[in-house]
Amino acid sequence: MVDGIIFDMDGTIWDSTDNVAFAFQKVINEKYPFVTDGITGDILKGYFGLPLDEIAVKLFQSVKERERAVEIMDDCCRYECEYLGIHGANLYKGVEETLQELSEKYKLFIVSNCQEGYIQCFFKANPHLEHYFIDYEYPGRSGKYKADNIRMVVERNHLKNPIYVGDTQGDANAAGEAGVPFIYARYGFGDVKEYAQAVDSFGEILEKIK
Repeated sequence: MVDGIIFDMDGTIWDSTDNVAFAFQKVINEKYPFVTDGITGDILKGYFGLPLDEIAVKLFQSVKERERAVEIMDDCCRYECEYLGIHGANLYKGVEETLQELSEKYKLFIVSNCQEGYIQCFFKANPHLEHYFIDYEYPGRSGKYKADNIRMVVERNHLKNPIYVGDTQGDANAAGEAGVPFIYARYGFGDVKEYAQAVDSFGEILEKIK
């Protein structure tokens, strides 16, 4: 029997891509006019789920030095968290109702490939959701990639039969590496070929787990 559900964030719980694109573009326009790459929500959807340094290189192709691209990404991410904490982003339909029902039977967690402050800004923008989650982990705090962060959450919460819910092949790979069954959020950003179960809405997770 499932005893814990670990969620990805972007493309699984919410879609922040348009708001993140706005925040990034504001920083670029004000501080880095030499960056000529266009930034849109649709472009970000193709990169979300990757480690931030990889996103930096892919997103800022006009910046030739990798270290400089990562520095710019860090600056953009700092403002992103500030902006999202105030303005929030688009929660997928049924998130609160589903989390409430799931939390009555299962322990809930978040593991996301994000920077320091990102999960916190999600909770700041959605304070009514924070109490549903027992624990969370991310590379901005741990310095580790997603598979290791999943393992950490599993181990420190003594989970025996957890599942991971995510929307990208990277999520599926990390869950597999961590030895955790994967539920594919097909409504999200990615294209995943192999998974234990697939859902086409957040609320459908209830039925799949039953």
